[in-house]
Amino acid sequence: MAILELSGVSKSYGPTSVLKHIDLAIEDGEFIAIVGFSGSGKTTLVSLMAGLTTPDHGTITLRGKPVTGPGADRGVVFQSYSLMPWLTVEGNVALAVDATMKGASKAERAEALKKYIAMVGLSHAVDRRPAELSGGMRQRVAVARALAMRPEILLLDEPLSALDALTRAKLQDEIEAIWSGDKKTVVLITNDVDEALLLADRIIPLNPGPGATLGPAFKVTLPRPRDRAAINHDPEFKRLRAEITEYLMGVGLERSAGLETRDLPNVTPITQMPPKVYQQAAAQVNNPDRYLEFSQLKKIYPTPKGPLTVVDGFDLKMAKGEFISLIGHSGCGKSTVLTMTAGLTEVSEGGIILDGREVSVAGPDRAVVFQAPSLFPWLTAIQNVALGVDRVYPHASTAERFDIVAYYLERVGLGDAMNKKASELSNGMKQRVGIARAFALSPKLLLLDEPFGMLDSLTRWELQEVLMEVWARTQVTAVCVTHDVDEAILLADRVVMMTNGPNARIGKVLDIDIPRPRTRRALLEHPRYYEYREQVLSFLDEYEHGAHAKAG
Repeated sequence: MAILELSGVSKSYGPTSVLKHIDLAIEDGEFIAIVGFSGSGKTTLVSLMAGLTTPDHGTITLRGKPVTGPGADRGVVFQSYSLMPWLTVEGNVALAVDATMKGASKAERAEALKKYIAMVGLSHAVDRRPAELSGGMRQRVAVARALAMRPEILLLDEPLSALDALTRAKLQDEIEAIWSGDKKTVVLITNDVDEALLLADRIIPLNPGPGATLGPAFKVTLPRPRDRAAINHDPEFKRLRAEITEYLMGVGLERSAGLETRDLPNVTPITQMPPKVYQQAAAQVNNPDRYLEFSQLKKIYPTPKGPLTVVDGFDLKMAKGEFISLIGHSGCGKSTVLTMTAGLTEVSEGGIILDGREVSVAGPDRAVVFQAPSLFPWLTAIQNVALGVDRVYPHASTAERFDIVAYYLERVGLGDAMNKKASELSNGMKQRVGIARAFALSPKLLLLDEPFGMLDSLTRWELQEVLMEVWARTQVTAVCVTHDVDEAILLADRVVMMTNGPNARIGKVLDIDIPRPRTRRALLEHPRYYEYREQVLSFLDEYEHGAHAKAG
């Protein structure tokens, strides 16, 4: 008999149907991954399982008995951890230990507390308060607190999605170790197919709503323990990964169907019209093979303990129209290189040359798309993009400038949302506005700093395709900072890998010999894709702990 069973479960909020006819049986000790996307009803599904909300129709049973409310038999970890800020790590976890071990002695409770804190690798930080912890460490506290409730079922609602790749990988390993040690039943909500394949026995897609339904279950028979590098060679891993990705991509096809776009006006931006004297000089000295050049670039910050060199001798030459992915662990200086290139951060030593001129300040010839797009919330999508277009196309007519704005908004799938205020847009839609704004400036250089890091997989895949499609039209020189290996390979002509900071530098450059135009589907089928993937993953593993490769 299933330990947890949902039968014909439906849930609506007002007139909006969120979940419709959900049937799911979870076996005792099973690890289930439900792959969902933004707005698909994932959190509602977890809340129903946890007894935090009740279904409108259908039944939810735990060991054959109806679920009527929350209980200690179900431990829940949400994406946003709720810790008591005035309590230490020990104090936060002790809340759960004391609640479930009321009859135990002080020594027994202390031993249990020590055990659960050690499980998540926080024994060294028991006396720290949440404000003194990183995001990953706070999430570890939330996991330890859930485990301390000694639940039969652990419900994890995207607990790792806001974390950097290295922290995420470490917590994935800890979750797998906890599951295999205690054989708890685990339900993991995630938007990461690789995470699901690494951890789960079954993967079940939650198709987007309104009226979200469960898709077909994919059984994962990969042997445990599953090593990230090793499974990269496993034919079954490749087959499952391609099959699940193909299914999820099919789910999102209707989002972009039937879009119509206008023609782009034939006007030239001011950034492409330098004075005649400069044009003559540039024609003599500029080299398209060295369109963007980083020469022994350094960034040094003063600290109470002395100068801290974050980036140490970054040296690279880029051809005009080339697309570079810059990858490395969090804190390796990727974004620092990008902001120095944008003119937003001062260069300590060395220099950056763009099209024959040294970069010293910010300018419209360099467009930047950050992880969180900076839009004016009271302005519409059109008005946000028009702010830059009006500056770089001063000689164009009002109608021509409008057509430029509308063209790029349509290209990123916002043709029907151009007049909505930024405050009314989802995170994915805001990022689309940011991309449209960057391309509409017709910059010499496009700089992307984790542009899709805050988005779910389906939205991220869609926007990667949009980015590649619009980039193919413009052939703008581009640098994209990312920690997503697949994204780095998909987008780039070369993947530039950085060692960890401090004293970060380029550790390896990988040429990506995959023909364009590229799609995620074609990428998965390319014979060299997994070879490229393994090289990047191996590099990240080698430099996990610092600027020098680990021994062996």
